[in-house]
Amino acid sequence: MYFEYRFILVSGTGSLMNRKDSDFVGSLRRVVGDAFVLEDRERVSDYLKERRGRFTSDTMAVVLPGSTDEVSQLIKLCRERRVPMVPQGGNTGVCGGAVSTERSIIVNLQRMNRIRKVDRLGYTLEAEAGCILSNLQMAAQDKGLYLPLSLGAEGSCQIGGNLSTNAGGVNVLRYGNARDLVLGVEVVLPSGEVWNGLNALRKNNTGYDLKNVFIGAEGTLGIITAAVLKLFPQPVHRSTVLIAVTSIDSAVELFSRTRKETSDFASSFELMSRICVEAAFRNIPGCRDFFDQPYPWYVLMELGDSTSDGISKQLNERFLEHAFEDGLIEDAVLASSDKQASDMWRLREAIVEAQLYEGKSIKNDVSVPLGAIKPFIERTVAALEARVPGARSFVYGHIGDGNIHFNLSQPRDMDGDEFFSRWHEMTDIVHEITDELDGSFSAEHGIGLLKTREMLRYKSAVELGLLRSFKAALDPDNIMNPGKVIPPAE
Repeated sequence: MYFEYRFILVSGTGSLMNRKDSDFVGSLRRVVGDAFVLEDRERVSDYLKERRGRFTSDTMAVVLPGSTDEVSQLIKLCRERRVPMVPQGGNTGVCGGAVSTERSIIVNLQRMNRIRKVDRLGYTLEAEAGCILSNLQMAAQDKGLYLPLSLGAEGSCQIGGNLSTNAGGVNVLRYGNARDLVLGVEVVLPSGEVWNGLNALRKNNTGYDLKNVFIGAEGTLGIITAAVLKLFPQPVHRSTVLIAVTSIDSAVELFSRTRKETSDFASSFELMSRICVEAAFRNIPGCRDFFDQPYPWYVLMELGDSTSDGISKQLNERFLEHAFEDGLIEDAVLASSDKQASDMWRLREAIVEAQLYEGKSIKNDVSVPLGAIKPFIERTVAALEARVPGARSFVYGHIGDGNIHFNLSQPRDMDGDEFFSRWHEMTDIVHEITDELDGSFSAEHGIGLLKTREMLRYKSAVELGLLRSFKAALDPDNIMNPGKVIPPAE
């Protein structure tokens, strides 16, 4: 059985609450202060916008707590009144995980933005959940250290949201997902109790790894209010190269060789199809072609090191030489300056924005085993374009970890809304092929509301039972981000 969630935005500019609701909001104000409970429609509008426009959202109020204790008090109030709450970070998610209803409140952690500690000796950083990711990156850099979590929304996303969705990004290849960068978390439970798991130990073998219950749970089991993150030596030298290849097989083989020949110094290995880069050239200023002729596929690879002699560049040059000799590469441009490297990354990052100018787009975030990347792409392109003639397949992603962003833009002669109405029809094709190849229908974007139907379709009864057991045990009143991640029982 499939479920479609629709939330209707209540029109008007003022509060539409009844007396009971008004009393409840008054209680919220006593916890955080009048200035930090927002009700007016104009003031809350930015918190209600869903990035892709798939869902509309509303709320009783947006509440901005300033401390873990205030979060605890808010949860206790909501539990007492059975009022659902939606935890929210920078609201940059793409699966409807921060969508709320008029009978719920949004708890946005933007005021909880203190960096509590940067430990230069221990290579750790402790910060509150409302810290913007790029600010944490800079705080680490100021100490000569490196926080490798990096994604397109890093200038506005918050670390609590990154952990709640187990964000990925461009450096997963070498450093792992958000989950892999966490040593400890502080969480306010649905009971209002605070679990302080903020240890910075690399080894702590004392029972269940509780932090991983909450990382990736999208706020359905509690609210992450702080975290201890792993840091690394700041890469002093970076070597970035844009490579042209004729086939997906060549790109996959290149990656396999990269791991061996560069001693796993590669932090990024990005795949881009020609249609993607052409859209960037066409729509985004500052994007240019680095080659004299077009090629079907491109790989953007970056190595980094902290050595005194810049070994990454030497490894990269040697790797490219061998790949040319073996006919895996058609052409390559090794960045000769930071500016040229930045221009290469600008091309990769512009792909996402460029699709906005190509009409409406049905998006997929999947992962498959490395050996299945070629059959996945070839089968999916053929199936989708056969179902909707003229549809354009934008294929790109983090090939090193098998994560493919497979987006389908509307045919030029089809109405955008008509195309958009076929979202589930198109994603079903992608996810069926993904599942047949032992892949995942969500690689790094999470589940939210958008993919609960896939949870029913592709997760086993045992796994769904376990997920529901966790939810029932921790949140028996179902007040924490209800309807997200875990589908209702049939």
